[in-house]
Amino acid sequence: MHIGKIAIMSGASILLGGCVVSAAKNVVTAPVKVISKTADMMTTSQSEADEKRGRAMRQRDENLGRLYTKRSAARRKCYDGDQSACDDVDSLEVQIDAEHDRPL
Repeated sequence: MHIGKIAIMSGASILLGGCVVSAAKNVVTAPVKVISKTADMMTTSQSEADEKRGRAMRQRDENLGRLYTKRSAARRKCYDGDQSACDDVDSLEVQIDAEHDRPL
């Protein structure tokens, strides 16, 4: 009976020793993992930058498309004699130029 307790205790100490080593390893590597994760979150990969630039380009193209459509309609009305539409054409031209000059 006494031998069985010794065997169980020695087996438990071997298993717990592995747990202690594993826990110590986790404590030692935790700061490195945190720093690595922070660096990953703070930096932008090339593919992420490309995706962001592509979204910005599509957004600009959509904005320009809407402005061109409005300008065309305003020009037609302006040619028909609507003075407020002529003012709208001038305003839309300024908006189109600003959209072209907007950095991506």
